[in-house]
Amino acid sequence: MAVHNELKPGLDEKIYENALVFELTSNGHKVEQQRSHPVYYRDTQIGKLIPDLIVDEKVIVDPKVVSTFNETHHAQMLGYLTITGLELAILLNFKHAKLQMKRVVKKN
Repeated sequence: MAVHNELKPGLDEKIYENALVFELTSNGHKVEQQRSHPVYYRDTQIGKLIPDLIVDEKVIVDPKVVSTFNETHHAQMLGYLTITGLELAILLNFKHAKLQMKRVVKKN
């Protein structure tokens, strides 16, 4: 909320990402920004996945500036959770006057 309140809505996603890193680390959280994860298909590495933020080695945080969250955003986070082995992702939407949040939980 602090980032949204200070910067206001509608800026570039990368600006919010960088501000979140500053805010979270200032509050004692461990934040990994743009850490690369290998993607495998049938035991062959076919690429890499780079989530925006991983907080405390537990949660993927993905800042967005979109009209609304949709099924694609949810599906993308489920894919990220599968590849990283994490169980929780949080989507943050900085597009509007009120910060929108969506939790995505990987079901085992």
